[in-house]
Amino acid sequence: MEDYLCLTVQSQPGESQDAFKSRLSALWSAMLREDQDRFENVYAETVRFEQKNSSLTRQYLIAVEVADEVERRLLEAGIDFLPIDREDLFSKYEAAPPEWMQIEH
Repeated sequence: MEDYLCLTVQSQPGESQDAFKSRLSALWSAMLREDQDRFENVYAETVRFEQKNSSLTRQYLIAVEVADEVERRLLEAGIDFLPIDREDLFSKYEAAPPEWMQIEH
């Protein structure tokens, strides 16, 4: 069974949901165009954004082997994220509806 890590991305303080969603879409679209094999290891995302202080967050389950590449791309895109706990592993079965949705590849 493949192991996944939980990635939590975070908006800029006060950034609107639409603006943050647009930046995330641009990030994932670029990854899909430039490196489809790695993009296919981004397994699922939470259905809703969560509010954390003055920022929005969204979580993703990503395969362990693409964590470094995803972190690099987030840094390049200027998208904040919480440190990934590489010892806290998840199975794909933990990303279940209605809180999670599988990303179409």
